[in-house]
Amino acid sequence: MTSQQLARSESPDALTWWRHAVIYQVYPRSFADGNGDGIGDLPGITTRLPYLAALGVDAVWLSPFYRSPQADAGYDVSDYRDVDPLFGTLDDFDRMLQQAHRLGLRVIVDLVPNHTSDEHAWFREALSSPAGSPERKRYLFRDGTGEYGELPPNNWQSIFGGRAWSKVPGDSQWYLHLFDSRQPDLDWNHPDVRKDFEDVLRFWLDRGVDGFRVDVAHGLIKAEGLPDFAGHVAMVEGSGGAHSNHGPMWDQEGVHDIYRSWRRVLDEYPGDRMMVAEAWVHPPARLARYVRADEMQQAFNFDYLLTHWNADDFRAVIDRSLAVVGEVGAPTTWVMSNHDTVRHSSRYGLSIPGARPRGIDAAGEQPDEALGLRRARAAALLTLALPGSAYLYQGEELGLPEHTTLEAEHRQDPAFFRTGGAEIGRDGCRVPLPWHSDQPSYGFGSGSATWLPQPASFARYAVNRQDGVAGSTLELYRSALKQRRVSALGTGTLTWLACAPGVVAFANGPVRVFVNTNDYPVALPDGRAIVASEPLLADGQLPANAAVWLAGT
Repeated sequence: MTSQQLARSESPDALTWWRHAVIYQVYPRSFADGNGDGIGDLPGITTRLPYLAALGVDAVWLSPFYRSPQADAGYDVSDYRDVDPLFGTLDDFDRMLQQAHRLGLRVIVDLVPNHTSDEHAWFREALSSPAGSPERKRYLFRDGTGEYGELPPNNWQSIFGGRAWSKVPGDSQWYLHLFDSRQPDLDWNHPDVRKDFEDVLRFWLDRGVDGFRVDVAHGLIKAEGLPDFAGHVAMVEGSGGAHSNHGPMWDQEGVHDIYRSWRRVLDEYPGDRMMVAEAWVHPPARLARYVRADEMQQAFNFDYLLTHWNADDFRAVIDRSLAVVGEVGAPTTWVMSNHDTVRHSSRYGLSIPGARPRGIDAAGEQPDEALGLRRARAAALLTLALPGSAYLYQGEELGLPEHTTLEAEHRQDPAFFRTGGAEIGRDGCRVPLPWHSDQPSYGFGSGSATWLPQPASFARYAVNRQDGVAGSTLELYRSALKQRRVSALGTGTLTWLACAPGVVAFANGPVRVFVNTNDYPVALPDGRAIVASEPLLADGQLPANAAVWLAGT
């Protein structure tokens, strides 16, 4: 089934499917291993697509599977038009895409435009060419400072730790890398860069993909002259202060011209292809600029991801989010976890519930696993009841926690190594999924090998331990997703309801939603429970740290 056929076979609003879609993020190396080598791959994903269709999601977003030396788990791309042998072949991708479409699932692929791998053909040409050559102008090479050029061109720091410049061996020039030294930043003012990425878009659109998640969407254009910056660069931060995601390397006006040109490319294709921005910007009004009518369709709502387990905070971020995107006619895109953050089921179990540490190891505060899961289940009912689109990170439908005791010897995140272990990194949320509690690698693959070790606790979260089990987190998600579709919550309208302190309460269409963030029960109005994260108490009260959807207005 083509993307056009897929769109036409659905409801009348299918041509704006992204406005209300629930999209499931697959981290390919950790989802399903089809050949037993311990690393997930495209054939593995294909075998598990029926599980995602039965879960009730609308689309799948795949993190990078392109050719790459894997210095940053595939976010260092050496060839944007091919599949890395680690994950399979282009034929494997085509089979996966066709199977997804047959099951009614759309497929979104990751695009990594801020930087390439240092093994990309362009960068190899640049290193073998002299300073000032045309080959170097596709990247941000600059002469060093100091008497002999021995100092970097400016004081910018890498998000992964250390300075953002590396010196070319035997050369007076340095090159910029806002991430790892093996991820040189492209110069998006160069026409070759712009043309090539439009060709990359068409390459995957021609194969039938339904959209793109754009990595570091706020970082492509740097301020003229690359001025020094006194602040701290970061990928995931809250609002305000020196640690915000501001500075001459972020959210420059010129990025919007790029996305307008990409939108024109997407609009050439049938089926309403879409883009979603990974843009860590603040305030929300700045984020709304990425989803104006002629740019992207979605942008991740990271303010929501960063919200603590607090009713007032939830109400404030929901109100603010709906207001700013409403001004540009776009949907809000809710997200609680992804491959760059500690899983929310663990964050909600910290002493400051919802706080975002940069990884957790055995020396750090250990979350209350049961309490974190309880709150995460309630948060799922909050998120899936909101109008707009929502993204789920693989394993959250199982209630999967962070691997918080992963030993240093197993870590692979470049941020861990570039900071000398000061930043624990993102490996803990990337551990391979458990599918069957009684099989090697918990059913992740045919053998016992996994590229990151799985903790013993994963056995009780395995799919086979939850499938068909009333009250399990997996069945909670299935029920909520089904009811969300039946009640058209994604295209609904939120109306706040009067409620007790510590409770989030609103109506959306035929559903009333109550989320109790307190550590004690609260009274509920009359109504039939449709979905509940915990059983209601005998007197009809909503338990602590729980949520329920009630029928009726």
